[in-house]
Amino acid sequence: MRVIYNGEVKDIDDVPASSSGWLEGEGIFETIKSVGNRPFSLSRHIARAQTSASALGISIPNPEEISQSVTELFAAVPYGLGMLRISFDNQGNWLAVHMPYVEQKKSCDVRMHPDAVAGDVHKRFPYTNRVAILEQARLAGFDDAIVVNGQGNICEGAVTNLIAKIDGRWLTPPTTDVVLPGIIRQILIENELVAIESIPIDRLAEITSAFFISSLRLSHAISSIDSRPLHLSHAFGEEIKALAHKYSVG
Repeated sequence: MRVIYNGEVKDIDDVPASSSGWLEGEGIFETIKSVGNRPFSLSRHIARAQTSASALGISIPNPEEISQSVTELFAAVPYGLGMLRISFDNQGNWLAVHMPYVEQKKSCDVRMHPDAVAGDVHKRFPYTNRVAILEQARLAGFDDAIVVNGQGNICEGAVTNLIAKIDGRWLTPPTTDVVLPGIIRQILIENELVAIESIPIDRLAEITSAFFISSLRLSHAISSIDSRPLHLSHAFGEEIKALAHKYSVG
């Protein structure tokens, strides 16, 4: 597999990364959907990475260098529908990989993760703790999980942001509940499609409809929580996807 490592096209076997495209060590990363070799909201993702890098003392290239390298990567590894991951380690190295992606068309049945989870406003790797939550949910017979923080507030999915409909209003938890400031989440907030509000766990039964949202899935409808059926708001899901496509370039 061809990748970008520190600004140069290389074979993944020649760089310090796993075969699945993860840098060794620790750092931050961005995951981005691509359609026709065009990344969704690349500038927003780079800006978020810069904010996290500044807060965590990580050195990353300038936006122009990253954007140019992504263009070179897409030329070397083109996909009609893909997943772009850009990671920056705490030693000043960075990696970009482009891999095929398969849409998740089926709505998901989720469970509440049984333990409180310490969230993060930075998208860090290794990502094993979040992947483990997802795997535990699947072993229990569910598709995914919703996590709660130590204060008893519903936060997000295992690897996504969450929006939930309560009393006819679409809500998403605030970053003060220690949730990732997701790109799709921010676009929905900017367009006034969701309100920012904490969702205590004791309001779980009031959720009538919900979606996982992310830059990869865009909108993924939740069909049930702990086997309680939810209403599938197909029209709103399509509205989210259309809005994401509006911001797909740049």
